[in-house]
Amino acid sequence: MTGRQARYKTEIYTGIITTMTKRTPEQSRAIGDFLRARRTVLSPQDMGIFGTLSRRRTPGLRREEAAALCGISTTWYTWLEQGRDVACSAATLARIASVFRFTPAERTYLFALAALKDPFAARPRTAALPDSARALPLLVQAPCYILDDLWTVCAANDAARHLFGPWLDGRDPNLLRFVFLAPEARDFVEHWDSTAWRVLAEFRADSVRADARQVEALVAELCAHSPAFAGLWQRQSVLTREGGPRRFRHPTDGPLAFEQTTLRFSAWPDYRLVTLTPITVTDGRAP
Repeated sequence: MTGRQARYKTEIYTGIITTMTKRTPEQSRAIGDFLRARRTVLSPQDMGIFGTLSRRRTPGLRREEAAALCGISTTWYTWLEQGRDVACSAATLARIASVFRFTPAERTYLFALAALKDPFAARPRTAALPDSARALPLLVQAPCYILDDLWTVCAANDAARHLFGPWLDGRDPNLLRFVFLAPEARDFVEHWDSTAWRVLAEFRADSVRADARQVEALVAELCAHSPAFAGLWQRQSVLTREGGPRRFRHPTDGPLAFEQTTLRFSAWPDYRLVTLTPITVTDGRAP
């Protein structure tokens, strides 16, 4: 068997080929950045690796260890992390996601970057949100609003507008611009640092469904005007937007606490209905 034949056989076995793909160089680099970020936070002990821990200079798995666990060669895996024009089969990408123990949000994000369909998950179709759905917040007494795929509010009730006055009363009710660019956001949102990280991680998970050019423009704008955003964006964190406790310091109502519930429309998965149920505040502080 010639070297070229052996290489071709290896490519077929691993599910990786060195042919031109439809992905852009930016997408390939994004895949590499994401895999590298996730690999470096994996614990060797949790992956069953113990023998060489004392000689490590950097945390996380080494590339050769990650490649071995995924059943591909170190060279192929290195090329993936370097953002080269290397195409992975869906089966190989699924194996990487399983080995790296990706959350559902991280897995969805990876497959969207690779422009591949996850063999173990179906992606819903998108459609325009009708006026009947946009009217839903008006039927809720608690603060309620709808976010689109770029996290701009497209509908809200009066309770939400009272709570989020500076955000929703502005010309651009985009959640990311408010959190990272509005000076009043740091006073309004309790625990701004952890909240900003969570908001950005949740947006990254959702961003793969939005128009790529619009996402790139929004990210570029925020990176240029917010060092905090730029630093957090480089961390490659991904979370599912699931809701939970939310705490605010309202300029007139004082400390407020809510339990946030976020629902995705099954027929219009690019949109989310967000409701904030009030929680009793004790001793002047949110629970």
